[in-house]
Amino acid sequence: MSGSYFVYILASKRNGTLYVGVTNDLVRRMSEHKAKLVPGFTRQYGVDKLVYFEEYGSILEARARERSLKRWLRAWKLELIEKMNPEWRDLTDELAF
Repeated sequence: MSGSYFVYILASKRNGTLYVGVTNDLVRRMSEHKAKLVPGFTRQYGVDKLVYFEEYGSILEARARERSLKRWLRAWKLELIEKMNPEWRDLTDELAF
């Protein structure tokens, strides 16, 4: 099984609630989050703004990175987002795969 896998961070707003996830189809997954089709945390807290993502060639690498990011301090995640996306733009519309 090959392809691309993505680790992503969603936010409710700038410096708001954060969510770290992993998927093999970021465009599809974001449309699910935006449409509130994903039950649970993201729907409950309105977390649907894509503010950061990374691409990996294997699911093992992506899941390892996801686990790592989930253990990070909030301040570290905020710094990571600020480096790549200082304006906290919603990157969903910029996805071109």
